[in-house]
Amino acid sequence: MTVRSPLRTRASVAAGRLTAWLSRSSGLGRGGMIGGRVTLALDPRALRQLGRERTVVLVTGTNGKTTTSLMLTRALEALAEVASNSDGANMPDGVLAALTAHPDAPYAVLEVDETYVPQVADQVQPAVLVLLNLSRDQLDRVGEVRAMERDLRAAIARLPDTLVVANCDDVLVTSAASAAAKPVWVSTGRRWTGDATACPRCEGRIAETDRHWSCGCGLARPEPSWILEGDLVRTPGGRQIDLDLRLPGDANRGNAALALAAAHRLGVPPHTAAARLRTITDIGGRYRTVRRTRHSVRLMLAKNPAGWVETLRVLDEDTPVVVAVNAQEADGRDLSWLWDVHFERLRGRQVVVTGERCADLAVRLCYAEVAHWAEPDPVAAIDTLPPGAVELVANYTAFRDLVGRLPGG
Repeated sequence: MTVRSPLRTRASVAAGRLTAWLSRSSGLGRGGMIGGRVTLALDPRALRQLGRERTVVLVTGTNGKTTTSLMLTRALEALAEVASNSDGANMPDGVLAALTAHPDAPYAVLEVDETYVPQVADQVQPAVLVLLNLSRDQLDRVGEVRAMERDLRAAIARLPDTLVVANCDDVLVTSAASAAAKPVWVSTGRRWTGDATACPRCEGRIAETDRHWSCGCGLARPEPSWILEGDLVRTPGGRQIDLDLRLPGDANRGNAALALAAAHRLGVPPHTAAARLRTITDIGGRYRTVRRTRHSVRLMLAKNPAGWVETLRVLDEDTPVVVAVNAQEADGRDLSWLWDVHFERLRGRQVVVTGERCADLAVRLCYAEVAHWAEPDPVAAIDTLPPGAVELVANYTAFRDLVGRLPGG
């Protein structure tokens, strides 16, 4: 399938590709973002044009977008070629670059920053929208999470033909997805509740019993048709699918359950999708183990309090930890989130703090009574530890820079 676009769109795409090539040739970057930005500047309707005649899936949420998008891409590749922004460029220019790079792909799986879902969804009219979770993240850029929920709810209400696959154990996600004409509810288990103690509709208290939650205004946990139970996913027909993922942690199993539900609605049998998910060993370098002279370093990404909850759970208890924190524009300048992370779980371990804002992190660990030392350079921080295994956890730009500097990056 070749998507035929108007002359203006084709010319704009050509200009964007030239800009991207110049960026790569000059060593300024991968070129996708700037290429997409140029294309959109020349033709604001380019997203709409390039999304036509494809089956488009959008994936959004505070955490897990890149992982779930890769899972869905891998599953849908059982059917045909898939366009995807696997590099994590999830704003409109990055989404456009992914569509431009795969003009013949009949499917597109696109992760989208929560802030831009209304804009992108209005343009591409997705067949499926996957809603993972909602929690506070980059308050200086994204804003308050309840405002985000209201914006998503309004956007979903404008998509009557879109199938919404949503995590019913997340109160904010359920509130937003309840506006859908065709919701598919998936239970992944509730682990982070720090942003949903009060109802997003009426501000009343959320009451919880076992896996159920409800508010007096009527907002309540829907009955799921897909249920994650340990390493098993129960399908609407009652069949149990063993995930047996090579990625660690409950959060990744939850991502897989949502990916299976979405892939099933697009024609991929759950057992086929699960088998393809088992081939995934890392996500853009995350969870990968690399050698650094005397050390074996496992790379982890954590960007906000909810993400840290999951990361702290999968760290090996007997392994030293390096924590790297930056506060560049892509990370969010506001570091107040450090005080919402339960760093007390690191007590009794060897801990090194590093990154551009290691001083801020060191203050937080002092209050958490976690013994540590500081080394501003992340690679040098690894070298300060005794030979052996190391767990390295970094936020976005710190992780990106480390992957580029370590072997295999």
